[in-house]
Order: sequence, then C-alpha cells, then structure tokens
Amino acid sequence: MGFFNRIFKITEANANAALDNIENPAVMAEQGIRDLKAQLDKSIQALAEIKAMGIRAKSEANTHRNTMQEWENKAVALIKKAEKGELAPEEADRLATQALQKKEESASNLALALKNQQTYEAQTAKMEASISTLKNNISKWENEAKTLKARQKVSQATVSVNKELANIDSSSTVGMLERMKEKVENQEALAESYSDLASENKSVDDEINSVLEKSGGSDALAALKAKLSGTDQKAIQ
Repeated sequence: MGFFNRIFKITEANANAALDNIENPAVMAEQGIRDLKAQLDKSIQALAEIKAMGIRAKSEANTHRNTMQEWENKAVALIKKAEKGELAPEEADRLATQALQKKEESASNLALALKNQQTYEAQTAKMEASISTLKNNISKWENEAKTLKARQKVSQATVSVNKELANIDSSSTVGMLERMKEKVENQEALAESYSDLASENKSVDDEINSVLEKSGGSDALAALKAKLSGTDQKAIQ
C-alpha cells in the first residue's frame, strides 16, 4: 500500500471514530423524526396537487362529454330543419357533418381527460398509502425516541458506575481513593521507620535513665502492695 493510501486510510479511520463519538442516539433519533415530518409535509403538499389535477381532469371530462352531446344535438337539429324545408338538404348535410366532426374532437378530448383522471386517481391512492405509512412511522419513532432517551440515560449511568468499579480510568474516584490509601500507608511506614531510627540513636545515658525509671516505677508499685498487705494483716489481728 502506498504512502498516500495509508494516510487516507488512517484519516478515514479517525474520521469514522470521531463520527461515532459525535453521534448521540437520542439527538440523532429526534433529527430523524424531524426529517420524517418534513417529508410528510412535502408528501401532503404533493398529494394536494395531484388531487387538484384529478379534479381538473374530471371537470374537463364532464365538459367534453357535454360538448359531445351539444354537437350531436346541433347535427340532429340541422337534419330536422332540412326535413322541414327550412334548410337546403345539401347545406344541412354539410353543417351536420361539421357538427359531427366537432363531436369527434370532443370525444377524443374526453378520452384523454378520462385517461388523465384515472392516472391521477391511481397516483393519489399510492400517495395516500405512502402518507399513511409515513404517519405510522413517525408515531412509532416518536414513542421509540422516548424509550431511547431513557435507555441511553440508564446505559450511560451504568457505564459510568461500572467504569468506576472496574477502575478502568486511573483518574476515577476509586483510583483516587486507592492512591490516597496508599499515600497514608506510605506515610505510616515512614513514621515507623523514623521511630526505629530514633530508638537506635539513643545515648547510653538515655538507656540507663530509661531502665531506672522503669525500675523506680516497679519499686513504688511493690512498696504500695507491701503497705496494703501490712494493713490487711493488722486488720485481721
């Protein structure tokens, strides 16, 4: 692997690790819900537009249907005028033929309008199904987000407690307490060491005086005991 490829891989790995640390599940879930709601708003707007086109297509179909009937009625009226002698047969046929051509044009427009109407109605049905699914997803994830927040708090607290108990972090509270305990034990050991050194450095005079003081204390105690013993003997006599 080339030098630049290695640099790229290291940078990519660091970037992914940074992203993992930045991503907060609860925050990301809330953002996802906002994105779904924004998508829902756009879908509802699109649905309204498709429905409007369907309504227009239906209205156009009705208009073309009525126009067809009007041209047919006009063709019939021209033929009847010719039958009554009110219009020359040739003129009546010419005008009736043109009226029927207009009827055919309206029929073609009607067919196109009906096709558009069916297309828009099918699109409306699909869009309504998508919107229904989107609403269900939003409702579901709103509830999930609440649970996710609670679970995240519990997991974070658990990680913190377990981290302290396991003494993973040398700067943790447990680690600090252990260091303080060790420091006191070291101080106690140091004090005892100095005490031993002090005893070893006593002069001969200090040792003699210490022995005599102890002996004096013992003689005084013996005298007190003897006195008490003599008092007891007199009392018996």
